[in-house]
Amino acid sequence: MIEWWQIGLLFLTGLTAGFVDSIAGGGGLLTLPVLLNLCPDPLFALGTNKLQASFGSTSATFHFARAGVLNWREVRRACLLAFLGSLVGTLLVQQFDSHLLKRLVPVLLFAVAIFVWLRPQLGETDIHPRISRVKFDFLIAFSLGLYDGFLGPGMGTFLALAFMLGLGFNLSKATANTKALNCASNLASLLLMLLAQKVWFAAGLIMGAGQWLGARAGSKMVVTRGTRFIRPVFLTMVVLITLKMIYDNYLKSHG
Repeated sequence: MIEWWQIGLLFLTGLTAGFVDSIAGGGGLLTLPVLLNLCPDPLFALGTNKLQASFGSTSATFHFARAGVLNWREVRRACLLAFLGSLVGTLLVQQFDSHLLKRLVPVLLFAVAIFVWLRPQLGETDIHPRISRVKFDFLIAFSLGLYDGFLGPGMGTFLALAFMLGLGFNLSKATANTKALNCASNLASLLLMLLAQKVWFAAGLIMGAGQWLGARAGSKMVVTRGTRFIRPVFLTMVVLITLKMIYDNYLKSHG
């Protein structure tokens, strides 16, 4: 059962997270704490989070494609490989200890933030690609899909940077392609959570409705305002994700 006051909380959280996530990623910083507080079982919180996040990433992907920023023909193979990678990662996390990776990721995210901050021209325009699309899809899309299924935080950040550095995309185009792959990896994880019956549908659908609307608004902002708007939001979310992971993996465990 869901109480009346939870409806507004879930919808507004989804709305805000969808807006932020469609621009720079990191929406889980808002949604997961709320779900963990409402769900007695953490696995239900994680499964429900994947359900609501799928609404946001699908909405953003749809609106980026309709605006012409995303080319379905170019991204469909990468989406399939990200989907498969996420399935593999979700299965692997049950077999291996992710402790070392959890401690390494904040360092990598911090390095990304410094790199992007020191290169203000990065992502302003398209540049010549450094890797073929086929290699990118099989190496990067699959690997980061696997990472998303195995651990997850910062996946959007790593993907956006990979699109800019590897394929030479501007930041708006990189953001659009990132959401498409993120959508695929979300759906893969959601599929496994549904099979395990670890999804709170009422909460996920309410939050998902907010996600859909928030992602629609956020994707429109990306299209109309471009790199100068995305860049500060992107850097802010990278820093917040990094700080959250440092707290969880270094400070909290010693508190």
